[in-house]
Amino acid sequence: MPTNRHLLLLANLLCLPLWAAGQTVHRCESGAGHVTFTTLSCGPEDVLSLQQIHPYSPGTIAPKTESMLPEAEHRPISSNKAARKEPIVVGQFEDRCGNLISARQRREAILQKRVIAGMSQQDVESALGKPNSIKTRNSSTRYTYKAKKGRSAEIVFDEKGCVKAKS
Repeated sequence: MPTNRHLLLLANLLCLPLWAAGQTVHRCESGAGHVTFTTLSCGPEDVLSLQQIHPYSPGTIAPKTESMLPEAEHRPISSNKAARKEPIVVGQFEDRCGNLISARQRREAILQKRVIAGMSQQDVESALGKPNSIKTRNSSTRYTYKAKKGRSAEIVFDEKGCVKAKS
């Protein structure tokens, strides 16, 4: 007998109306005209309207007059295209060495393996390679390069890591 009850319950569940499977969705429209669909609540300044969503059931044909979403409201579009402006440069790139040399001067010095005031430690290493010795005293750093034939070079950097000008 208990199996007959279960069969009867199952038969009744299958006969539930199709609208029981629908869901309510919130349609939130902001003051700027942006529309968001959510199952959560809308923002404090959004206009809320409830939308009934009916999922597609296999074997059924929805009437063509019924749609899942309401018709869109046609409103005049603001003149966004006329408001296009050119970007404004607020500042310019400033390296930590205070832009003493231009990018072109820096590039040419590195390619010619020269060191000029205003180059960073990274620029010097790009031009000459890793130093033979590094000495740090107070707030300055010294790179020492020992070349063949007894020649050597010593580059002094300030506290920012920039090549100091010869004084």
